[in-house]
Amino acid sequence: MDIVLLLKAAVMGVVEGLTEFLPISSTGHLILAGALLGMDDDKAKVFDIAIQTGAILAVIIVYWQKLAGTVVALPTQKAARRFALNVLIAFLPAVVLGLLFGKFIKAHLFTPTVVASTFIIGGFIILWAEGWGRAKPEDAQVHPNDNARIVNVESMSPLDALKVGLVQCLAMIPGTSRSGATIIGGMLLGLSRKAATDFSFYLAIPTLIGAGAYSLYKERALLSLADAPMFAVGLVMSFLSAWVCVRWLLRYIASHSFVPFAWYRIVFGMVVLATAWTGAVTWAA
Repeated sequence: MDIVLLLKAAVMGVVEGLTEFLPISSTGHLILAGALLGMDDDKAKVFDIAIQTGAILAVIIVYWQKLAGTVVALPTQKAARRFALNVLIAFLPAVVLGLLFGKFIKAHLFTPTVVASTFIIGGFIILWAEGWGRAKPEDAQVHPNDNARIVNVESMSPLDALKVGLVQCLAMIPGTSRSGATIIGGMLLGLSRKAATDFSFYLAIPTLIGAGAYSLYKERALLSLADAPMFAVGLVMSFLSAWVCVRWLLRYIASHSFVPFAWYRIVFGMVVLATAWTGAVTWAA
């Protein structure tokens, strides 16, 4: 058993869990962390996608009451069926576009330079969406969409769900952030901050489980039983760190904006570009 490899898997699991549901791009951070740790071959790319399942398990546990109640109510309650339909509708665009363009994106866009650039661009988009610079300093904690048209996920229409699903597809570009695209995109489409965040979590369940299962099946020839400990460590660490992160984020959004994450993206992206251009860090492709 390679202890060093297991330690690297643990680090990657923590990175995945802490970044998956924040608007800072888990894929981008995994690409950068993998470049530094030397985990950037084809098997590592499958590992990065597979350990997302651990993070999703954390969401399922946090939202267990809502999810279980919806499943039980599906045969009898129209609201439960509409909720399930909305998640399905939002999920489908990523499936279609992922199958059409996924191979091209992985071949050409999974690089530190692309990730750093999208970090920066995404940061400025978050600042714009949050109204940063347009509000008075004393209003910084006031949510710009407190009077949102949709205050909870139950109020969403199928068209609302489709729009969020289309926005989620932007996250196929590494560094964009799936949660960032769906949360900020949802807010711009009229969802309250809480509704956008909740729906982003719900949508993550089929999206990430589907992506993980598809990747494992497609690249099964690369894997062997000897890889099981590495994947197990990554999954466990991803679950534990994601569980902490999701619970924290739900408390955070009650009284804070996403502006700090925007500045983090911008600064981090600039650091990556600067170290790449100066040769201070040799980022693997």
